[in-house]
Amino acid sequence: MMGRAGCVVPILLCLFYGTGGLPRVDPLVETNVGLIRGLRATDGEYSMFLGIPYATVDPANPFGPSTPHPGFETTFEAIDDSSKCPHVEEFNNTLVGSIDCLQLSIFVPTTANSRNRRPVMVWIHGGGFVIGFAGRYAYGPKFFMKQDVILVMMNYRLGPYGFMCLDTPEVPGNQGLKDQLSALRWIKENIEAFGGDSDQITIFGESAGGASVDYHLVYTEEDLFNNVIIQSGTTLSPFSVANSNPNAPFILAEHLGFVTENLDEALQFLSSTDTDLVIAASLALNLQMAPCIEKEFENVEHFATAHPSTMNIPKAKTVPILLGFNNNEQFASFASLPAEVLQNLDPFTDVGNYFNFDDVYLADMVAHIRQFYIGDNDMNENVRQQLANFYGDLYFYHPTYRSIRKYFENGASTIYHYVFSYDGDRNFVKRKVNVTAEGALHADELSYLFDVGLFPETPTPEDQLIIDRITTMWANFAKYRNPTPEITDILPIQWPAITNENLYCLNIDSELTVEKRLFHERMAFWDLFYKLNESYLKVDKEN
Repeated sequence: MMGRAGCVVPILLCLFYGTGGLPRVDPLVETNVGLIRGLRATDGEYSMFLGIPYATVDPANPFGPSTPHPGFETTFEAIDDSSKCPHVEEFNNTLVGSIDCLQLSIFVPTTANSRNRRPVMVWIHGGGFVIGFAGRYAYGPKFFMKQDVILVMMNYRLGPYGFMCLDTPEVPGNQGLKDQLSALRWIKENIEAFGGDSDQITIFGESAGGASVDYHLVYTEEDLFNNVIIQSGTTLSPFSVANSNPNAPFILAEHLGFVTENLDEALQFLSSTDTDLVIAASLALNLQMAPCIEKEFENVEHFATAHPSTMNIPKAKTVPILLGFNNNEQFASFASLPAEVLQNLDPFTDVGNYFNFDDVYLADMVAHIRQFYIGDNDMNENVRQQLANFYGDLYFYHPTYRSIRKYFENGASTIYHYVFSYDGDRNFVKRKVNVTAEGALHADELSYLFDVGLFPETPTPEDQLIIDRITTMWANFAKYRNPTPEITDILPIQWPAITNENLYCLNIDSELTVEKRLFHERMAFWDLFYKLNESYLKVDKEN
């Protein structure tokens, strides 16, 4: 290679000459943590800065807090986004990852520079707080690059490494959420070097990622973001708060052949054990790993020390919110269950996990819920949809409406609500698990937002229209705090913000339509259920 020329700050476009004398432009940026060199994309007019470390994990305590990355003494080559935090990778069902995984990737349209700073959209992936990664195979950026925004995505620790909650200063809990917080701080401090607007940052995520976004809305006091998009999950979703198990280290260690009653010994053993074995043991033991209510310790950063349902949300007054869900969230859970398995299910008892009911009262409540959803029908393949409705209502739909109500109670001024109903060739989960139900299942919208590697073929014209519409609306919200600032051919309808009086909902389907009060009868049932049983809700750490 010959020398380089034409370098400017903050976007340094450095011209190299490779084989054949053809120019290749590689981007180099000067950040607060040092020089970072990325790559020019081959599928669009944008640059990629892949796998930038933003924090580090102590190998002696990989279950504890991370620390900010110290920066780079020499140019960091940001060309590899293959790093994953320890988990079971969902595409091949294989154990992957290492604790040296706290990295983020930044995708920058060529229009971005210091005189044309672009809005920033920060993606937080889902996966139940136990799986997921920020690589391009799962979340390809090119659809958003056409929207002239900067896209950032991050890894954060998962499962026992991210969400073991032991009520000790060494492992206080919510390490994964604090990893995200470290990434948001890094972005706020450095994104202008990439041509981003540090005062125009939108965080968005799906499922556990959506709940994570809501956690930052509720608990993050710093001014690190300006808008939020919450997809299929909020802090009030039951899966978003775990009853932590202080015995988790002992249980894991014993499963792996090391028996002790000393916590430090158990943690030391697990810290020196291969991460694949720890993850496999956690799954085999079905240990619940998710955000918890932390105990406060002096000189230890805490994140969530009270249940989200009890929190005030000051940011709701100033941070616009866009949130929603898919119209058949939980059908995949029941689609392929054999009839003999369905006959032995008793799913309605799951409500007891989230309320302090005694056995007699729980049986009474379960009887009411069962009657509402399936009446006198037996548990068989004819009630699959009703069971999906129950789980959707319990875990996604009603928690979303409870969150909306709470935002308004805290003075929210701008809330947009949607339901994604489109059933096309790119529906992610339908394609992945071969389900043919009507509507959109949980996570089905992801492959219309991102260029997912599971879909190598060119989108059909119908799917491309949905891609263009949803990415345009999401990007408009990041740019203008309004997903439909004007009527266009792509967006032929105005999406109204909701009010206390009118619960507007944009139905994103083959056509865009505005509806009101989705799933009204089912939501009214759960409103009454929560009103009746509010005093039984599990909101204290001891419960």
